[in-house]
Amino acid sequence: MADNESKIAKGSFILLLGTFIFRIGGFLYRFLMTWLMTAADYGILGLTLPFQNFLNITASGGLPSAIAKYVAEYSALDNEQMEQQIIRTSFKLIIIMAMIGATIMFLIAKPVALGWWHKPAAVLPLQLVAVITPFSVIVGLYRGVFQGYYQMTNILITKAFEQLGMICFAVLLVLIGWRVAGAVLGTVIGFLVASLSAVWLFRKDVTSKFKTGRKKITRAQEIDIMVMLLKFSIPVLITGVAEVLLYDVGTLFIGAYLASNFAGYYTNASAIARLPLVISMSVATSALPAASEAFSLKDHSLLEKYIHQSYRYVIIVVLPFCVGVAVFAKPILGLLFGAEYTLGTTALQILVLGMLCFAVYTISSSITQGLGKPLIPMIALILGVIIQFVLSMFMVLWWNINGAALATSISTAFIMIVCIVYTHKVSHVKFETVDFLKILFASLVMGAICMFIPKNLIGMIIGFIVGIFVYIGALVAVKGLKKGDLILMYKTASKLGPLKEPIYKFTDKLEKYAKD
Repeated sequence: MADNESKIAKGSFILLLGTFIFRIGGFLYRFLMTWLMTAADYGILGLTLPFQNFLNITASGGLPSAIAKYVAEYSALDNEQMEQQIIRTSFKLIIIMAMIGATIMFLIAKPVALGWWHKPAAVLPLQLVAVITPFSVIVGLYRGVFQGYYQMTNILITKAFEQLGMICFAVLLVLIGWRVAGAVLGTVIGFLVASLSAVWLFRKDVTSKFKTGRKKITRAQEIDIMVMLLKFSIPVLITGVAEVLLYDVGTLFIGAYLASNFAGYYTNASAIARLPLVISMSVATSALPAASEAFSLKDHSLLEKYIHQSYRYVIIVVLPFCVGVAVFAKPILGLLFGAEYTLGTTALQILVLGMLCFAVYTISSSITQGLGKPLIPMIALILGVIIQFVLSMFMVLWWNINGAALATSISTAFIMIVCIVYTHKVSHVKFETVDFLKILFASLVMGAICMFIPKNLIGMIIGFIVGIFVYIGALVAVKGLKKGDLILMYKTASKLGPLKEPIYKFTDKLEKYAKD
């Protein structure tokens, strides 16, 4: 690949590898909290998570994506003064929104915990969520800058500091008896540490490399920049809020209708189901500035390559992964969180297929944002949330947490279809349906074979090894393997130490079966 053609692969791979490692850390956090708390306490923690996510999105106002887009765009045009001004103006906006968001969260904590959920134990944890906001939005701003400059490693470093701080302090505070409040305070400290690391990295890798000094602009000019940022970020904000609701509307109704422990079962099932989003978000993070760059350069062939790469890198990994998780759902929940949490098995099997749809939507949405066309994905997402809200009201009552999972999967399938069609319309790039069907066939063959493997720890290990070979073999049989897929295999192998050489040799043998 040429250098510009490899930005999706390179940026996505760095984020994918790092984010996967950090997701393991996230499961370590959930694992520790599950075993240190009662199911009821863990359920209360699970009920605070939607508000943490919601507040982080609303307080930042969608600005990180706007920063990434315009920094990438002006960097491609070699306009350093505008790069600096975009960052400076965004910082002013984001601080104001953080203060407003934190105040609102503190004020609504009691009405939600007592008036809607009827759970007094949730009051203090919800109030503490407000303290997270100032630090989380600062981290979000700098991550947007790093994304715009393709400094994906810096994004991962800030996530590492965030996660280590969160895990260490949450465990310590829970152990000394602070229970759910301690777990939330651990998150506060994690974001504080991450914000400090982000400031340091920004000074080291961004401001130190600017060649020109600060150029003063008039207030009218800055207002014009604010309007430009807000025009882009407001639809992104609405989209982000809708995404959070799409994840968590079910949790909110579970909190209202069912006992706290059910929220804990659903929270863990949902966390595992969202694992495919690690892959899609990693690709999407690179796809947005890449699509923006190709669009600004008016290079349609480059845009077509970026779009095809983005979809394929997600589907070829996520689809078989989802099938595997659905097959081994019960032992996964039991091994990670204990036998009690296997009550979320059916919910996980339903949710993971819904998250597959959402993973594909994420790529479509990111591409259209990069093209400056975020409106239709936003509308589709809002409609999806409305569909899920209505379905959840009834399905949670009828089928408890399984109903919440089904409502989520139906709504994600809807938005995926709408956004694929729209992405094709605005980019004039077709979705590769035949290639998708080949990957689907190979994944289903793999799933069918794994159904006969025992559902325990040994069986999962055997299933993972056998599943990989069956999947690749089926993909080869239907002529669904491409040269670009082998590049990903080589990149993955290069990071696996002693396994590198065997995987290299295996990949070399696949060369003759791969298409251009």
